[in-house]
Amino acid sequence: MDEILKKYSSLSQLNVSRETFSDFEKFISMIIEKNDEINLISRDTCKNETIRERHIVDSAQVIDLIDLKSNTSTDLGTGGGFPGIIVAIMLKHMKKDIKIDLYEKSHHKCLFLSKVSGELNLDTNVIKKDIFKVKELNSGTIIARAFKPLPIVLELVNENFNNFENLIIFMGKSGKQKLEETLRNWELDYETRKSITNEDSFLINIKNIKKKN
Repeated sequence: MDEILKKYSSLSQLNVSRETFSDFEKFISMIIEKNDEINLISRDTCKNETIRERHIVDSAQVIDLIDLKSNTSTDLGTGGGFPGIIVAIMLKHMKKDIKIDLYEKSHHKCLFLSKVSGELNLDTNVIKKDIFKVKELNSGTIIARAFKPLPIVLELVNENFNNFENLIIFMGKSGKQKLEETLRNWELDYETRKSITNEDSFLINIKNIKKKN
């Protein structure tokens, strides 16, 4: 276990428990077992070492941005469970009573997410729907990782959510340029934070959004 803990050393500042890492490892095993069948992540990244860095740690870094006063958080397009399942694992061990709504259109991925949630005893709600077609939503934190471009995410949240506390979006290598372009059309109350897994990437934590006329 000590060797595994070293792999997660970049999360040390978040005070993550050993039990949390154990659940991460169980999740990794389930992904590797199922990935050839339903393509949860790219085959190039389907190795323990790569999954830990690129998917587990990358997803886990949002935990201190999650609104802990709300009873629901929403992952807009969770895919294989990133970051929603990772956040749910961490909240379980933090003993926080927050349900994670996982939106995913794929039937097979939803079955996988439900199985993971059951085996790891996670407080999730796996929703097999197209998030773009669901209206009048309410959430604490909304998360978007490898989902859609920033303007589309903002449009979705603006149109489909009645209320939310904050919106966390993972931004990649061209993120700064995308953000600058987006600010021409949107007023955002936001902060950015450098990613701990990629020096060219960052997180944007948005509290308020308003479309410019």
